[in-house]
This record gives sequence, C-alpha cells and structure tokens, in this order.
Amino acid sequence: STMKIRSAVLAILLTLAASGCATWDGMSSRQKSATTGAAVGGVAGAVITDGGILGTVGGAAIGGVIGDQIGKQK
Repeated sequence: STMKIRSAVLAILLTLAASGCATWDGMSSRQKSATTGAAVGGVAGAVITDGGILGTVGGAAIGGVIGDQIGKQK
C-alpha cells in the first residue's frame, strides 16, 4: 500500500541521515553493518506494523543496534 511505501522511504531516509555525510567507502565495517541493519529493520518494522511510524522507527532503531553489534564482532 501507499503507507508501506511511504514508511519504507522514511526508514531509508532516516538511515541515510543517521549515517551523516560519510560516504559508504569511508565507513567502517561497524558503521556499514549498523546502517544496513537500520534500513532492514525499518522496512521490516513498516511491513509488520502495516506502515506504522512507530514500527518503522522502532524497527530501524533495533536493526541499527543489531547491525552495530554484528559489525563490532568483525
């Protein structure tokens, strides 16, 4: 639906904003993992909550933390 697409785009934009101005190549493995986790979590949260903003943002936050922890172990 339109809400799901809108929420997915919002999650991606939040992820890009959270990653700052750094380019992907300039990011550490941990930063890349956190960014990827946030994007995946945001989309998953949007789908699970049928486009809910809290689900999208919550999913992005949880995904970012999980990605950060995975990246820290590399």
